[in-house]
Amino acid sequence: MIHRAPSRPLFWLFSQLNHPTPLGARRVITHFCWLTLLVWFASNEIATAATNEFRTRLHAAILSEDLSEQTRIIQSLIGSPDDSVQQILSSWRGGALYWLELNETKSPVVLDPQVDADGNAKAFRVLDGEIVKGSDGSTQLFSPTELTPVDTTSKLRKVIKDTLDLFSIGNPDPVVRRDAITKIGQARELSLVPHLEARLAIESIPEVQNALKEAIALTQTVNPDAEKRVAAIEQLGTMRSINSLSFLKQLLTPTKGQGATSPDAATLQATRKSVVEIENYMFWGNLFGTVFRGLSLSAVLLVAALGLAITFGLMGVINMAHGEVMMVGAYTAYVVQNLFIRWFGSTGLGFDCYFIAALFCSFIVGAMVGLALERGIIRFLYKRPLESLLATWGVSLVLQQIFRHIFGAANVQVSSPSWLSGSWVIQDVLLAYNRIFVIGIALAIVVGTWLLLTRTSIGLQIRAVMQNRAMASCIGVRTDRVNMMTFGFGSGLAGLAGACLSQIGNVGPSLGQNYIVDCFMVVVLGGVGNLPGTVSASFGVGITDQILQPWLGAVMGKITVLAAIILFLQWRPAGIFVTRSRSLEG
Repeated sequence: MIHRAPSRPLFWLFSQLNHPTPLGARRVITHFCWLTLLVWFASNEIATAATNEFRTRLHAAILSEDLSEQTRIIQSLIGSPDDSVQQILSSWRGGALYWLELNETKSPVVLDPQVDADGNAKAFRVLDGEIVKGSDGSTQLFSPTELTPVDTTSKLRKVIKDTLDLFSIGNPDPVVRRDAITKIGQARELSLVPHLEARLAIESIPEVQNALKEAIALTQTVNPDAEKRVAAIEQLGTMRSINSLSFLKQLLTPTKGQGATSPDAATLQATRKSVVEIENYMFWGNLFGTVFRGLSLSAVLLVAALGLAITFGLMGVINMAHGEVMMVGAYTAYVVQNLFIRWFGSTGLGFDCYFIAALFCSFIVGAMVGLALERGIIRFLYKRPLESLLATWGVSLVLQQIFRHIFGAANVQVSSPSWLSGSWVIQDVLLAYNRIFVIGIALAIVVGTWLLLTRTSIGLQIRAVMQNRAMASCIGVRTDRVNMMTFGFGSGLAGLAGACLSQIGNVGPSLGQNYIVDCFMVVVLGGVGNLPGTVSASFGVGITDQILQPWLGAVMGKITVLAAIILFLQWRPAGIFVTRSRSLEG
């Protein structure tokens, strides 16, 4: 026979009495065991008594017909350790609390949510939580249509709702507490201020403390005492309370109707000042958030345009399929995600690693597509820019149709791993983790590309070919191999950009067409084949585009940016940074 280990430390202590132990030590253990047993029984009795007390109060409130008495009792239930008290109050407010008459006794009951095939369920008494049983001891089932609901009024339902909200401000989860406090503050019930102040005295989470202060101040804006009202309004302005802006604007709007009164001069002055402070705070916050979104877009443009700048500057090839290579990288991330879901499920550590693998796979697949494109088409069209433009444009159309046939015309969903989900909040500005990661990846790629071009032999050959192809060929540089490797590297960067873009944008067959024009604008504006120029131009185009879009719209914003670039190139045709060359051509 297999004996299970004791599940309680107390039983283990008693078991030690059977072991050979000195008499004095055995007496100490015996006394300690009995003392622990008494404390355990006492604590259980106290908890049971407290639970019974709250249930007794709730039972009395249900039986009472006096609204003021019901209100007093219901509000006294706040802080009950019995979770069923909240459930019963919710049932009472929703009309799911019933009267049950057995043996000429009328008792309130709630029905079990689980019902049988006939729609009948077990009933639980409010007073003691016991299941209703018949005279023979069998469990009885009831249908809601057989029972009479306990009556409620709109005022009583309002009291129950406020009480349930106050239950939530003591929830162990800080997020639940904060949301409940914000909801209570927007209700602006002065009777709830003492409860909020009592919670503030014991709250330890700074975020929840701020929510409590904001809720108290917002509630005090309807205080009849002008001094407290003005102080609360000024405090909301000092706190830069965005949640209170709509309520403060209501104070500035003249109230119409019989018996309506306008706020006094001090209240109006304080309200105007607070509204201006909050709106200025929101303006700068929105501007900062827009700049941050522009940085993330610029990071994607930078990675995509970096490869285009290298290939365009090295070979003079206008690759219109560069955007479709980005699309290939994005779909590669989608395929890797589905493989990890099949192997590890949609959650957990295994799934969270998928995006790291997707980055490597996107680079490799993009580079392979670039190599196939260069070896199969482009190497036959060097020094023929018009033919290479038309050929790569045709390749882009073919790739789009292939991916439409394989994955469908609709966008596909690429989910973020848990470590890229959520946001970092700074002064009410949300900085999404996935956008921060994309910016970091872009900076790392820029550094890596700079090291490749300046610290490696292949980088030296690339720069030599870019400056003077004929001279580099004369001194033994294999220009064909340099072209192939450079085109593959640039296409790999495009695939990497597509994987990054999958975290902040839609993934579909037309993904590349949305960014290819921006990439060419970045390359031309920064200076063809110039790394610092590409970095500067990408951040300029991305941030300017995001700033102009809220004011002018998406289409007019892009048109304005394009017009500004054209005017700039009229003044400086070579771009921001002129690429040095030893060639006598052009």
